[in-house]
Amino acid sequence: MFEPFPGNYVWNLQTNLALVCGGNHGEIDVANRPLIEAAKAGADAGSAQLFDSWIAVADQVARNAEADEAAGYLLSAGSKYLRASSYYLSAERMQSRDYAPRWVAYDKGLALYHKGSALRGLHVEKVEIPYEGSSYTGIFIHDGSGTPRPTLVSVNGLDSMKEQVNMAGHGAVNLERGINTLFVDQPGTGEAIRKRGLVAVYDGERWGSPAFDYLLTRSDVIHSKIGIFGLSFGGYHAPRIAANDPRYALCAVMGANHVWGKRQRERVRNEGENPVPHYWDHVMWVFGFDDRDAFLDYADQITLDGQVEKIKVPFLVTHGENDRQIPAYNAQLSYEQAVNSPKRHLRIFTRADFEIEHCGADNGTVMRDYIADWCAETFAGL
Repeated sequence: MFEPFPGNYVWNLQTNLALVCGGNHGEIDVANRPLIEAAKAGADAGSAQLFDSWIAVADQVARNAEADEAAGYLLSAGSKYLRASSYYLSAERMQSRDYAPRWVAYDKGLALYHKGSALRGLHVEKVEIPYEGSSYTGIFIHDGSGTPRPTLVSVNGLDSMKEQVNMAGHGAVNLERGINTLFVDQPGTGEAIRKRGLVAVYDGERWGSPAFDYLLTRSDVIHSKIGIFGLSFGGYHAPRIAANDPRYALCAVMGANHVWGKRQRERVRNEGENPVPHYWDHVMWVFGFDDRDAFLDYADQITLDGQVEKIKVPFLVTHGENDRQIPAYNAQLSYEQAVNSPKRHLRIFTRADFEIEHCGADNGTVMRDYIADWCAETFAGL
């Protein structure tokens, strides 16, 4: 992993994810250089200073985009708006829920994501998915032709957002292989938690099945070829959903999360590599708890033991051998217990792949492309 902040895994992870999502190394370097000393105090202590530095760069990139747009250079403007969006969302993600400036940054990030996508001519359609008397949002990525295609539902991790996952290239590589993608901000993530107060649940089929139902309403989706993909905490949700909604035609995981609840108790004991600063405040917000012990009791239910045995469709598990957040044995557990999958496959990525960290954050292309290839091949064989 590229580590501009020695010893500060959380800030290094943020930098790598921003690069994976299309960030420019020169712009990110300008954002990071004033933070070298602050990083030594730990991920939580300097997070407001990190925010200010990254937002300053995002603001300038957005102004540069405006100048391009005014000159009629719309493709160039679109590219810059998308990079600015990535920086706003990246900085926002690193703050506690009580940090008021994050909400302005989030709104800017969303607005510039859609503006940049439109100027680039990308087919990004915002959709609403009904859910238990409310709804959550998704973005449907397609080629604009209306041709029915296989489709993947993409499930976020604990702290990721649909726009970031798409900017990491998943929608584009799927399209190249003839696959649409529905990126969702499921309850507990993105707009669902920030705008609608929809908290995460252990039984994700409650919102995963409505995503399938939504796709059945679209004429540009082959209804017999709808799969589900999850990364990070989505590596728990996606298999559980496929296990409990047999309509899904396949399941693929980037970063297994077989015993996520157990991992939280381990984090209490050893404060291992966390994905964001203010971790416990963040995770209790996501799940709607005010007490950590009560949350941990709830999280004991978050396990795939007794679930993946019910998967009866093709199932792919990928993992990095040096994942510092979720140990690789999780991938082995998910693979070994999926005894009823007609096509199960485990792929551990090693140093030879140049991608060994959590969900491929140290490279961003290898797991992503492998999963897209596997899904295309598997859809073709159905």
